[in-house]
Amino acid sequence: MIAVMIMNYALAIDIGASSGRHIVGRMENGEIKTKEVYRFPNGASEQNGHLVWDMDTLLDHVRSGIAEAKRAFPEIRTLSIDTWGVDYVLMKSDTEVLPVYAYRDSRTEAAISKVHEIIPFTELYSRTGCQFQPFNSIYQIYDDKLRGRLEGVTDFLMMPEYLMYRLCGAKAREYTNATTTGMVSAESGEFDREIISRLGLPESLFPKLQHPGTVIGEYAGIKVMLCATHDTGSAVEGIPMEGENLYISSGTWSLLGVKTPKPITTDGSMAANYSNEGGVGYNRYQKNIMGMWLVNELRRDICPDKDFESIVHEAENSNFNRTIDADSPDFFAPKSMKAAFDASLGVSDMDVGDYFRCAYLSLAQSYCRAIKELEGNTGRTYEKLYIVGGGAKNLFLNRLTAEATGKKVIALPIEATAIGNLKIQLEAII
Repeated sequence: MIAVMIMNYALAIDIGASSGRHIVGRMENGEIKTKEVYRFPNGASEQNGHLVWDMDTLLDHVRSGIAEAKRAFPEIRTLSIDTWGVDYVLMKSDTEVLPVYAYRDSRTEAAISKVHEIIPFTELYSRTGCQFQPFNSIYQIYDDKLRGRLEGVTDFLMMPEYLMYRLCGAKAREYTNATTTGMVSAESGEFDREIISRLGLPESLFPKLQHPGTVIGEYAGIKVMLCATHDTGSAVEGIPMEGENLYISSGTWSLLGVKTPKPITTDGSMAANYSNEGGVGYNRYQKNIMGMWLVNELRRDICPDKDFESIVHEAENSNFNRTIDADSPDFFAPKSMKAAFDASLGVSDMDVGDYFRCAYLSLAQSYCRAIKELEGNTGRTYEKLYIVGGGAKNLFLNRLTAEATGKKVIALPIEATAIGNLKIQLEAII
């Protein structure tokens, strides 16, 4: 009798703020082998003066990619979806409350001060360990309350939870993504009932959290499973780190951090605006700082038809050595990134290479500052810095980062988020 080996395949649907991809993976000799089967564009659009997500188009792409994956790999046993954090969909039973706002929208400006009048940020941080960002879900949902958008709402689903609900009919709340909301207790790892009560939010919207590896339903004969649905949570799982070292998940944002056994919520940590977010059996102590958004927006402004290889070459050959504060709010969502650079530097025009050299130098200095803060707060020094994501492919930026930080930079131009997503699924299958 001949034994037939059944190969376990999993599908990672990894969606970022600018694009998404469907990647099929299997375990082979202890290593995850991957194949991209579908890729699609994503992005917020302007509607009535606000930035919103087109959920119908996003869901259509998710389903189309699954169909493509099944055609190529009929043996797929599980799938999972990860996305960026903080954004969510409100539901009235099975109907969405529209629009679905994007985190770069400025709607929370009034809500932030009102939240802090009720619960000062010092208390919020001591309870959650979540860094202050104007787009944190806590401020977004309080804005919803102020505008009456919570009336009749039955569910609060983070983006990947919503997409998986539309696939399999199960409304799950996954731990790693919940920790980006600013409403999860650092001590209990569940939604903080005190915060929810004092803000007057409906308690029914915040049930018990579920963890990566949990099967929640089925779609087209494939089990739907929770991965670390916050993309950085999956990315950290996908980094083949040796020992305890630093990481940067380099995309639109740079997520710089280290794994710790438990959250760090000290005054020093709060002052440095470090965050504590859920990992798979550990705490991710990290900071959300500027990333490739700076460079991508400069390119869109200055030279949209120029490829990045040419841009990096010009930056390397520039002698410009001034920098901007990459983490200043001035660069968060300017109408013109070039104009924002000009205003910060006090110039009216520069060569293309000068702008980009300034951007790369500024990012490297931002990483250096963040690492010094991290090491001060953890009481440890780290030898290596692992970089994954799109920014890992930029050899010039990697060199500047090594020079600025004094760390051994290990750049891994891999789909770390998809690999981490797949790793969780495949280990749960086995």
